[in-house]
Amino acid sequence: MECRHCASPLEKPGDFCLVCREANTEAIVLEAARDRATITMLAGEPDERDPDATDPEELVLGETTITTTPEDGENEPIELRNFAGLIGDEIRRKRPEEVYAGGSRAVIRAVREDVHHPFYRVDDDDPVQAVLERRGNRALDVVETPPAEKIGGSHSTLIGGRTGMSAIQTVAGHPHVKKVIPGPIDAGGKGSQSGMRAKVTRADDGGNVRMLLRDGSSVQENRVVTTARDREMGERIREDLNDVLSDAEFQ
Repeated sequence: MECRHCASPLEKPGDFCLVCREANTEAIVLEAARDRATITMLAGEPDERDPDATDPEELVLGETTITTTPEDGENEPIELRNFAGLIGDEIRRKRPEEVYAGGSRAVIRAVREDVHHPFYRVDDDDPVQAVLERRGNRALDVVETPPAEKIGGSHSTLIGGRTGMSAIQTVAGHPHVKKVIPGPIDAGGKGSQSGMRAKVTRADDGGNVRMLLRDGSSVQENRVVTTARDREMGERIREDLNDVLSDAEFQ
């Protein structure tokens, strides 16, 4: 494959071009099983690449498959980390703007720890087609503000201490979250022995959501302002946020 920008030869389809310093892959779809991972590289939107190209299939640059032999017992963490590292190496050489991932949560969690790109969960039967449709319809602004700077409001106390703050920052780190506004703490809820838990609730008409923190009998409702413009877009962000919280073991 040649670079779409300067026509220089690339070692693998979708690689970042080291000649003109331009990315050829805008997004990656990761389908992760415990023993096999398939990475599909997607180019930018049709109107960005070629105004006359409207077939979504033309945006698929290629795919790469990585395999491993799962280990048991004390060798499993090392084997899983090495597997995630190989996947991470392929993602890094593409330098995508975002990664869509489905399949094994253990593998996805390990890859998220190895690379630093925005991750979105996708669980459709045909994840590549679902991502092509999703990206074409989303058109959401990306917020570059660091997570800590997105947290504000008149209530500065969070339940769960450092664990609660970690959950809030997990949500604040999402690229389509503008601000997280902590609410008052209600200590009259039903007690729980499951520890601190977090959940993002249904989006409102403006696309914003609410994040519930529960710790024992205490509940805190936190407003999450997103870049979504309607309920449908907000629901997609809600799903992403709950997947991120689940991967971080807050659910």
